[in-house]
Amino acid sequence: MKTYDNSIVANVLIQALPYIRKYFGKIVVVKYGGNAMQSEELKQAVMSDIVLLSLIGIKVVLVHGGGPEINAMLDQLNMETRFVGGLRYTDAETVKVVQMVMSGKINKDLVGMLTQHGGKAIGLCGLDGGLIQAKKLESKEDLGFVGEVTGINASVILDQISLGYIPVISTIGGDEHGNVYNINADTAAGAIAGALKAENLILLTDVRGLLTNKDDDNTLIQQVNISEVPALVRDGIISGGMIPKIESCVLAVREGSKKAFIIDGRIPHSILIELMTNEGIGTMFKV
Repeated sequence: MKTYDNSIVANVLIQALPYIRKYFGKIVVVKYGGNAMQSEELKQAVMSDIVLLSLIGIKVVLVHGGGPEINAMLDQLNMETRFVGGLRYTDAETVKVVQMVMSGKINKDLVGMLTQHGGKAIGLCGLDGGLIQAKKLESKEDLGFVGEVTGINASVILDQISLGYIPVISTIGGDEHGNVYNINADTAAGAIAGALKAENLILLTDVRGLLTNKDDDNTLIQQVNISEVPALVRDGIISGGMIPKIESCVLAVREGSKKAFIIDGRIPHSILIELMTNEGIGTMFKV
């Protein structure tokens, strides 16, 4: 029995070797949020995946959201939570809470967990070194201090990577006037991946990927050319909360990332399955 188990382990490692070679020394940006951030079991799996990738020579950049924890803090403070077109209305007081929760508690919790798993991580806020440059997002209805990305200072991230760190980035942006903006984490991850010319962008979500029928997991679209995206939007296949995620993938690929993936973060070790196996488990976007 022991010999059989060892042979299975050996085969897994052998099968992973081409992928380890392929990604060695390359940058992979992972956007982390949703159920994978809420479940303790899934959280531990994600952190261990990231540390493993780092230890075998893959340069992982972790970009995180934190909507549920922001909601919880606003509730504790008896502050209103309001969404407009899927984006959080962020007034001057709310943006202070967003900054506190995202760049304080969540960011440092993730750094601590990566360290506990044997990784070398460092927390960054989009304000650090002008990492995420932003301006007010213009929309039909005022969103307050919700921002859109105008630039990424990639050198801030690359400096930390060169020192062997896993950068953990909270998606708060700023402008030249000192205004602080709440940035959609998917959008920020796409911009960061593009600026870094990352090998891959991986978005962990609460669905299998892009589905032709959102109620049927068996209708997964495994590969999409970014030129096909407008037609998929017109046909209603891309809609609702999936739109900013796919816009993020398109942005990343157009700006220089080789590929982008939307995968199901509810599956333990989904990152390893996507990167280190032939099958993959989500939807890939490429030119």
